Amino acid sequence: MRRGGVLYEKTKTRRVLDSTVTGMKGKAPGDQKPVGYYKDLSLQVEEKRKQTERERIWTGLIFRNYDFSPRTTSYSQKKQPKMGNAQPTIVPYEEFDVMADVKAIRKACKGLGTDEQAIIDVLANRAAYQRQEIKQAYYDKYDDELVDVLKKELSGSFENAILAMLDTPLVYAVKELRRAMKGAGTDEDVLVELLCTATNDDIAMFKECYFQVHERDLEEDIEGDTSGEVRNLLTALLQGNRDESYEVDEALAEEDATSLFEAGEERFGTDESTFSYILASRNYLQLQATFKVYEQLSGTEILDAIQNETSGTLKKCYITLVRVAKNPQLFFARRLNKAMKGAGTDEGTLIRIIVCRSEYDLETIKEMYLEKYDVSLKDALRDECSGDFKRLLLAICH
Repeated sequence: MRRGGVLYEKTKTRRVLDSTVTGMKGKAPGDQKPVGYYKDLSLQVEEKRKQTERERIWTGLIFRNYDFSPRTTSYSQKKQPKMGNAQPTIVPYEEFDVMADVKAIRKACKGLGTDEQAIIDVLANRAAYQRQEIKQAYYDKYDDELVDVLKKELSGSFENAILAMLDTPLVYAVKELRRAMKGAGTDEDVLVELLCTATNDDIAMFKECYFQVHERDLEEDIEGDTSGEVRNLLTALLQGNRDESYEVDEALAEEDATSLFEAGEERFGTDESTFSYILASRNYLQLQATFKVYEQLSGTEILDAIQNETSGTLKKCYITLVRVAKNPQLFFARRLNKAMKGAGTDEGTLIRIIVCRSEYDLETIKEMYLEKYDVSLKDALRDECSGDFKRLLLAICH
């Protein structure tokens, strides 16, 4: 029976539950739990075990097929067409020693207090696949889930960011998608950020991983949690049919620009379906050509037209699609700035972008941030964040 495997965990769980039930015998009626309590508890523990195993299996599938070369890592397996010179901040650690890292983290969590800096020094300087090896090796050596250990030791935004780093960017993204739709209300900003910036391969991986981790269909959940043209647009994006070539058809650019003008500024009301089809299907260079023709035709910049002709979440979708087509790294720089602007800080957005983009284009996002706001991203984080959370984000940004 393999110690780190499913059978061992299942047997261990049953022993704990059996001993707990046995310990209840002879107790006064008032001290006993309601009938079915331990059955329900057993089901909860078993479901937690299944969830952990699903994530472990899916992580294994990802890392058998994932390209982790420093400049090509995105959510998906294949090299992606990038706009501009995308550079990461985290690359694989050349002197990686998984057992040394496991022991360092173990030591940081032992005794009185926690050595948060030691945890940061390890995890913020290892690539995602190396962090997965650390997580698995920790379990193999100590028969304890590293995630559970750190949950007990850490708290707040620092805990959330560390736990995000212990998922692959893909698994963390689909957890964020589920969180955005779970419970009352929908966090549409998260759906827009993740789905409107994704490549075709990202979309395919999102759908597959979402099912593997949550045992739910992503497209069905999107359809159930959104409505109207927003649902139509996000569903169209989930088909993963965008042209991702680098070809530009000038005649098509003129045709699309005219269609957009006639669907918006030239008519009473807006034909959103025309905007959705063009923005969700054309390649980024083609869209850039279309936006130039549109401005010449109407005298209005496409973003201004969208601001005037649409509203709500649909407007956010269109603006995101346009800005990503023009410069995806600048789009993420804008998102980071918005997360730190005004009263309060949107720590979730900071974590999602900084952690998930760190091995893909965070260095370039930093450059765009400095160019756009005349202050470095690291200085902005120093002013806005505090404590171990600040130290972690700064370490990831390098």
